[in-house]
Amino acid sequence: MAESTVEHLLDSIHFPEDLRHLSQDKLEQVCADLRQYIIDVLSENPGRLGACLGPVELTVALHYVFNTPYDRIVWDVGHQCYTHKLLTGRAQAFSTIRQKDGISGFPKISESVYDSFGSRHASTSISAASGILAGKELQHKKNFVIAVIGDGALTGGLAIQ
Repeated sequence: MAESTVEHLLDSIHFPEDLRHLSQDKLEQVCADLRQYIIDVLSENPGRLGACLGPVELTVALHYVFNTPYDRIVWDVGHQCYTHKLLTGRAQAFSTIRQKDGISGFPKISESVYDSFGSRHASTSISAASGILAGKELQHKKNFVIAVIGDGALTGGLAIQ
């Protein structure tokens, strides 16, 4: 399936903390390897290819800069989260994505502590992130909450409330 360099990469990056140990000059190669691995897996197990390839660099940057899972990322469209799944302990199970008894094609709170909200389709990330942030403020926690929303979701009613 995937080239050995990709397998080596995924063997060495199990969680975002592993990613944060890399120098910034290696992140471009990380993104290229992750993108190729997603393509390899989805060529055998069809999934939402376009929506997950666009945010590869964004996802790597978010996990590199923020202290996830303490800082929370809320994905607006669940299909955007494939790179997120690969970086948060699910690389070994990624070939089972969207299959019976496999990992979900969407963020799923019961699947990972890194999944902050069980999104499916557009326009809920801003309101969900606002709720998570309000809860953190009530607990006097200072962590960040990031809403990842695509331009297509901005037309949804919840996104503009």
